[in-house]
Amino acid sequence: MPKSKVTPLYPEQPASTPQRTHNAPPRAEAPYPRALLDRSARAALARATGGVSPAATIEAWTDWALHLAAAPGRRADLADKAATDAMALWTWAMKGALTGKLPEERPFVPSKNDHRFTHPGWASAPFALWQQGFLASQDWWAETTRAIPGLHPHSADRMRFMLRQMLDTASPSNQPALNPEIIEATRDSHGANFVEGAANHREDLIRLLTQAPKEVPEGYEIGEKIACTPGRVIYRNEIMELIQYSPQTESVRPEPVLIVPAWIMKYYILDLSPQNSLINWLVGQGHTVYCISWVNPGEEMRDLELEDYRKDGVMTALDCISRVQPGRQIHACGYCLGGTMLAITAATMARDGDDRLASVTLLAAQTDFTEAGELLLFLDESQVAYLEDLMFDQGYLAKPQMAGAFAAIRAEDLIWTRAVRRYFLGKEDAPTDIGVWNADVTRMPARMHSQYLRGLFMENRLSAGRFAVEGRVISLNDITAPLFIVGTESDHIAPWHSVYKINLFTKAQSTFVLTKGGHNGGIVSEPGHPGRHYRIGCREQGALYTDPDTWFASHDPQEGSWWPAWGDWLASRSGKPVAPPRTGAPEAGLKPMEPAPGTYIFQR
Repeated sequence: MPKSKVTPLYPEQPASTPQRTHNAPPRAEAPYPRALLDRSARAALARATGGVSPAATIEAWTDWALHLAAAPGRRADLADKAATDAMALWTWAMKGALTGKLPEERPFVPSKNDHRFTHPGWASAPFALWQQGFLASQDWWAETTRAIPGLHPHSADRMRFMLRQMLDTASPSNQPALNPEIIEATRDSHGANFVEGAANHREDLIRLLTQAPKEVPEGYEIGEKIACTPGRVIYRNEIMELIQYSPQTESVRPEPVLIVPAWIMKYYILDLSPQNSLINWLVGQGHTVYCISWVNPGEEMRDLELEDYRKDGVMTALDCISRVQPGRQIHACGYCLGGTMLAITAATMARDGDDRLASVTLLAAQTDFTEAGELLLFLDESQVAYLEDLMFDQGYLAKPQMAGAFAAIRAEDLIWTRAVRRYFLGKEDAPTDIGVWNADVTRMPARMHSQYLRGLFMENRLSAGRFAVEGRVISLNDITAPLFIVGTESDHIAPWHSVYKINLFTKAQSTFVLTKGGHNGGIVSEPGHPGRHYRIGCREQGALYTDPDTWFASHDPQEGSWWPAWGDWLASRSGKPVAPPRTGAPEAGLKPMEPAPGTYIFQR
């Protein structure tokens, strides 16, 4: 493991501070004698609040309340809205009372991600009345956070989010006496559902308090049933293992494929069960595939930087592939944060005249963060400082401390629907390969995560032309390798409009795909998966920019998986098949080691 870099908490500042040409996080506070005491105190408070800044919360409430109080016209509009919603609800209910059957067309409809009211019992009285009353309240409160002159948009968005969280807590679907599904289950099981639910709650509470990893269910063993594409680790350093997968065809394309996964979770989201493994599918299509498996860092790696992940991760992997297959260009593919890092690497290589990339594929990866969706609600100076304080003592950000933010964005489905199912209906979570992956926790080094949040999310340095590598600024516009970009329709982590924006900052030939599904499900979309569709379009090098909504309207959906379209795209930019390369290069220091999936994947 690398030695920890000792960095002063508050380094002395020069009299005249030059423009920064590196991406270290800027100091958010001035030094003072007892600053360390204050930071330790905030770290303790951050653990108690889950990293949520009370100051940021109060600031949003105050901003919203004061501007609403000073806007009598807006308050009058809200009174009209309340009257209109109440009249719609009353009219609908009275029609049901007069006819003896509630009208099927309801005035308020749940969002497409809201599965709390799917049980047939919600269609009949009195449950339908409770549901419609709740949705009417939700509709009105959402209106209260619309723009008011002078109200900061971030405050409005945060208020909308917080109000939605509070309303979700009070939903009738969460109350056993008001939820027809819970009542039905209690009647049918004579109350056994509550006994089983209590056992599930006890199990989850113990796991939360002890942070013990969840046991892998039978039939989903890692390395045997999932993450089981044959291959060998051919290189290992402190932050990654490089896996080379064994050929499955008599001949392969001469250009290998390197996959750069996100370090926020483990790589095998792209190598789940054999039938839905993107890696296994690629190998079966006649490609030599390499994949990075990131280390699960501990406290001793607290000072790893973004540059370490680029240099000792992506660049080292490219160097290893060039030693195994010298003279070959490489198709590089990055997923989520791995795609962001790949874009940084590709821009750096272009700047430095390194032409080893045959193409660049970015899967649900952002390079511009001005439209990064509701994740931005958790990112302002106060929030990021709280996260930095939370990482101050432990040296990393743990996955449970991140999972809450991701789940809260879709709390109605990812939190409350699951809670009702486990604790009131007494049902176990059905095991799935993607569920096993989702529960496989990882950590992120404190310094690297702080750089990522500040330099990319908050300051948006990459697309703004202010992101420096080795002391020199890089530009996405320098990338000349053809691009294949994939966004997913219902992505709440990397919204597809944000993913699409790389077309605004590059001039290379670009193929954009918009596929059905979310951040993970849209990518893990193997051929034969029912109900899938995608849109695809190509922008030639140097063509004018088309905005995402215009692009969407001009490209019709095609049924099926986007994987074959990507396979055809890769094949059209590859040479004629040749004999498969050997595994590793022992004479070049790349002796084959453990079988895939390696050792880092098992770190807890």
